[in-house]
Amino acid sequence: MKFKITVFAFLFGMAITMAQQKKWTLEECIVHAEENNLSIALSELDFEEAKIGESDAFGNFLPNANGTITTSANTGLSFDPTTQEPVTTTILTANGGLSSNVNLFNGLRNINNLRRAKMNSLASQYRLDDLKDDIRLNVAFAYLNIISAKETLVTQKAQYAVTEQDIKRTTELVDAGVLPRGDLLEIEATAAGQEQQIVLTENQVIISKISLAQLLQITDYSNFDIAEIDIDVPQSEILIQTPKDIFSKALSFRNDIKFSETNVELAEQDLKISKGALLPTLVGFFNYNTRYSDQERFNNITGVLERESFSNQLWQNDGISYGVQLNVPIFNRFANKNNIERSEINILRSELQLEQTKLQLETDINQSYVDVKSFAKAYEAAQKNLEATRLAYDYSKERYEVGLLNAFEFSQTQSRVDNAEADVIRTKYDYIFRIKVLEFYFGIPLSLN
Repeated sequence: MKFKITVFAFLFGMAITMAQQKKWTLEECIVHAEENNLSIALSELDFEEAKIGESDAFGNFLPNANGTITTSANTGLSFDPTTQEPVTTTILTANGGLSSNVNLFNGLRNINNLRRAKMNSLASQYRLDDLKDDIRLNVAFAYLNIISAKETLVTQKAQYAVTEQDIKRTTELVDAGVLPRGDLLEIEATAAGQEQQIVLTENQVIISKISLAQLLQITDYSNFDIAEIDIDVPQSEILIQTPKDIFSKALSFRNDIKFSETNVELAEQDLKISKGALLPTLVGFFNYNTRYSDQERFNNITGVLERESFSNQLWQNDGISYGVQLNVPIFNRFANKNNIERSEINILRSELQLEQTKLQLETDINQSYVDVKSFAKAYEAAQKNLEATRLAYDYSKERYEVGLLNAFEFSQTQSRVDNAEADVIRTKYDYIFRIKVLEFYFGIPLSLN
């Protein structure tokens, strides 16, 4: 028994350890966010509610059916509902019935309402998909922030390791009387500044992880981490396309455009529904009623007072009514006229919102296109600057070691290298993210492969 418990505890512990050591890929993060993000969950509820609206609209084509039962007692003068004769006593009566109504014609509003409900479901789906697109971009941005911070941290630690070696060599030169002690203090100050940057970057890694974890609705921040991958600047062919080409293709599949287009169709359908109120309505009805009374009646055959049984009264006193009712709108205080005018205004508003959405999409694509080109140049310039500062650092280091350069001047060249390496990392991931955004507008799924 102890052996089984030990094995179970070991396996359970291994499962927890494996869960804690899970490294999330970008694709896994996106899928998890789509399944667990709160904003998406709320939008999915809106979609489900829209589907219920379809059921409501379909139900308007069906007849309704209602049953009623009423039991009452009257004392004093009243009328027996089964004979319609006045009686002065306490009388117990019961009435029951079934009724049904069905719309035969109501200005085509049922048909138009059903079409509108289906359009509204489609609009809700587009709105949900558009929100997922935004979440995907947010996840990708947060994911790249973590990678950028981690890469910066690795670079800073490597820089600090070099500085430690400089401290060691400078200490030996100071002890030998070759360099003044002030040079050592200058390099130690540089090392202290690098340590501070390392702490700040470590905090940035933690904050970046928390930001991504919150998008994924993961609360175990301490054990959350992403997969360790090396990302090179992608050789994307997206810049072969012009902004106009990207915009034209985006119009064909972007969910925000489809959502705005569907809103125009909804507004047009609302106008049809409003105009339907000007037409007559025809309603068919059917009613079945029966009643019971506890009063005794004189039986001409037997010559005695008798009370008919409850079941016999139900079928003896029943009756049905049926027919149709035509309602013709004549004047309703301008309500129908005003509703039609509101619907026409809503069509214009929806059309303007569609054009505004297209204009915003075109602006975003052009901005992304410019960003890609500018960040590509910035990344290229940062690489050249880093190469130049490294050469300057190597030259300064040689001069410093032979006493031709003081510690302050040497630390300045080292700081320039540190800043240049930070610029390379920053511009690299800015460039990568802008490429991914532009590809996303072109319909290319988000991926770091």
